[in-house]
Amino acid sequence: MKRSHLLLSSMIAITALASCGGASTNSDETTGGDSATVVTDSMSLPEATGTLVATANLMSTADSTQQIGTAKFYQLDSTQIRMDLVIDDKARADSNVAVHFHEHGDCGDKGNNTHGHWNPTKENHGEWGSAAYHSGDIGNIQLDNSGHATKSVTTDRWSITDGATNNIIGKGIIVHGGTDDYKTQPTGNSGPRSGCGVIMKQ
Repeated sequence: MKRSHLLLSSMIAITALASCGGASTNSDETTGGDSATVVTDSMSLPEATGTLVATANLMSTADSTQQIGTAKFYQLDSTQIRMDLVIDDKARADSNVAVHFHEHGDCGDKGNNTHGHWNPTKENHGEWGSAAYHSGDIGNIQLDNSGHATKSVTTDRWSITDGATNNIIGKGIIVHGGTDDYKTQPTGNSGPRSGCGVIMKQ
């Protein structure tokens, strides 16, 4: 009887631990109305809400006819915009790639015509939600074994207002071939530009 009681207690403890471990660890909640949530391939992006206000088609810099992803931007309220990013790049399967917004919406010269990071607040490069980071420092995204990944970012750092310093329309989005170290200034040492798109107003 004593032995059965001990076995039952052990099973309950293991179940409790598994339940705790089953909670999502893929979310980074930040202050100031910013949030970045990584959604794995086994999950779906949050349901699209708000109004679709901008899109970008991400194309391979090695072959400008090959699409490797999309970014869709939704206006949630007067200050909040959400980006739903999807990457499908079989050539980069099982790798961690960095994504950043860049200054210019010109994907010529293998993405180099986008120039440097878009940084309207003149901060140091860093990880989203840290003490200092560029408003386009989307960060690293882990692709699965088919080259697929998704990421959703909601922020009050972006707008689509003409003339505003935080207007994202016409900016470039670069998918890098390497991983952002979140330290090296001003780029994060993220490697070559493997994908590029331009944020276009709807």
